[in-house]
Formats: sequence, structure tokens, C-alpha cells
Amino acid sequence: MYRTTDSQYKPTYAITTLFIPSYNNGTNTSSNPTLLSYQYPYDAVDLNLSPSYAMYAGMPVEDISWGLSRGWYVITGDYEGPLASFSAGVMSGHAVLDGIRAVLSDACAAEFFGLSSPTVRKRSANSPPWRYALWGYSGGAVASEFAAELQVQYAPELQFAGVAIGGLTPNISTIRDLVEGTLYASLTPSWLIGVTSQYPDARDYLISVLNKAGPYNVTTFMGLAQSTSTLVTFAFERISDYFVNGFADLETPIINKIITSDNTMGYHGVPQMPVFAYKAVHDELSAVADTDKLIDRYCELPAVDIFYQRNEVGGHGDESTAGNPRARAWLIEVLQGTYTETGCRIETIVDVAA
Repeated sequence: MYRTTDSQYKPTYAITTLFIPSYNNGTNTSSNPTLLSYQYPYDAVDLNLSPSYAMYAGMPVEDISWGLSRGWYVITGDYEGPLASFSAGVMSGHAVLDGIRAVLSDACAAEFFGLSSPTVRKRSANSPPWRYALWGYSGGAVASEFAAELQVQYAPELQFAGVAIGGLTPNISTIRDLVEGTLYASLTPSWLIGVTSQYPDARDYLISVLNKAGPYNVTTFMGLAQSTSTLVTFAFERISDYFVNGFADLETPIINKIITSDNTMGYHGVPQMPVFAYKAVHDELSAVADTDKLIDRYCELPAVDIFYQRNEVGGHGDESTAGNPRARAWLIEVLQGTYTETGCRIETIVDVAA
């Protein structure tokens, strides 16, 4: 547990779990320790579904195990914070960055790594050259991307090897219309409950415009936060029916301000580290055009290292599988210090999920 900063730049806390490899394959010695910050896409508005709890209840850990098999230290955090603020990009980004700070702190390093002064922050003559990178897909990419773009202003002392981000949702509010009436309709209440947990006035407003009675009501809508409602509850429903005036109730300054500052990637800056982005052209949750626009914005700036792959096969879930080996291969390069690409490179590929 460590101190961090919420979306309103007030102090709060978060938790990260540190995994230590049981053996060393020669790639992670005291002279070149390696850390992978892996953001699990837990996408939950119930605190009890955070990774520090969920990993004991069958949460998939294949990517964590892969990092450990390479002799890397791996951390995965409850980056949504104590309010389970799903989709709150600033809260999540801050929590990711402070989680890395915590693990690289002198106290943590002395306890777990047997190193006297490992922090990259100090860069003393005796400090080993830690290499660390971020990785996340879908909801995990939200936390990773916001951490990457906030790093310059919030944690300038951290020098990342890179960030791998897949299944990007550059503006999660645009998902609302894409998932309306589909299997994934629950993403809309999850988004609104999650982000408004950071803004009490917006939460009060949200509750005020939800129906108080009838089959589509505030109790069912807000039930996601207590797991009295589930993702299945909202499958194939029109979430607009829960609002007194439909989605028009969301077209208001109190909500739009949050969308701009806390749900829009690129608003706080451009990552100053190598980026590998991968996206399915036919992603059914977030239009590829939104990601194309974000990458174009990145590429407008000089001295950026961007590698963007657009996969013409499959959808959101498919690219999680198909893109995984490509992300792993890229992470190996940046964490070994062998990555040499510079500038902006965009590829449209055909890669079928195994």
C-alpha cells in the first residue's frame, strides 16, 4: 500500500502486488534488474474485484507468469484506487506511476531485492540501471496510457524503457453508443459509476437523472458497485432507458468536463518513451478511427518513438490474444535495451488469433 494522487489531485492510496521470480535466467541480475508493470484489465466498480483480491479467486495470471519466467520482477496494481474508479484515467495513471516509485524505493528494494540503493531517481554511481516498462490491454491500457502521458509532469524522474498498449479506448465515452443494446452494454454504467466516484458533484448529478422507478431504475444501475447487479444484468439492454431523458442527460457541462480531463487520452500530453500500440481494425468496443486519431496526434510531435499495428483480423477480444505475442516480443527488446526503432511507424497487418 502506498500514497498516490486521485483525479482531483488530492491524496489517496493504492495497492500494488510485487511478484519476485523464483529463479534467475541471467537476464535480471543486480547490475541490470528489470521490472514489468502489468496493468490487469479488471474493469470493475466493486472494490472486492481488484487484482489484489481477485488473484486469489482465479484471475488469469499468464502474462504475469511469463514476465516471471524471464527472471523479471512484475507488479500489478489496484490502480482504480480505494473507490474502484474504473475509467478514471488520471487516478489510474497516478496510481501506476506511484506504484513503480514505491517498488523502486530504497525501503522496498532493501527488503525484497537485497540492494542498498537501487532507485533510478538517485542515479548514484552505485545505483544499478533499472529498466522498467508498462503493459496493458483494454482497461489495462487505459491505466498504462494515462501513466505514460502523465509521467512527464507527475513523475519526471522515472525513465521508462517503453509502454505497450493494446485495445485502446482513447475516449471511453464514445463506447457508449457502440455498445448500446449489445452484449457489452454494461460498459456504460461501469464507466459512469467508476469515473463519477472521483467527483461527488457529478455522482449526485448522475443519480438525480436516473429513473427512480420502473424496470430501468437507479437501484439496478448503481447496483454494479455492490455487485447486486452484474454484467449479465445489462446485456443487450438500452442503457439510455435508465435515464429520465435518455443519453441527453449526459450532454451537460458537469459530465463533459470529466470526459475531457479524465477519459480522453492525449489530453495531458504525449508519452515521452517508446510506444507499441496494437488495435483490431474491427474492434467492436472502440472505433479504430479514435485510435488512429490518437496515434496521429502522437506522431505530429518531433522525437517520438511510436510503433502502431492495426490488425485487420478479429475484434477486441481476438486482438488481446493475437497481439499478445507481438507485445511480448516488443517488451523483450525494450527491456533488454536492444530496441533501436525511432520515429513513427504505422502498419496494417493480418494476424489471426491462435
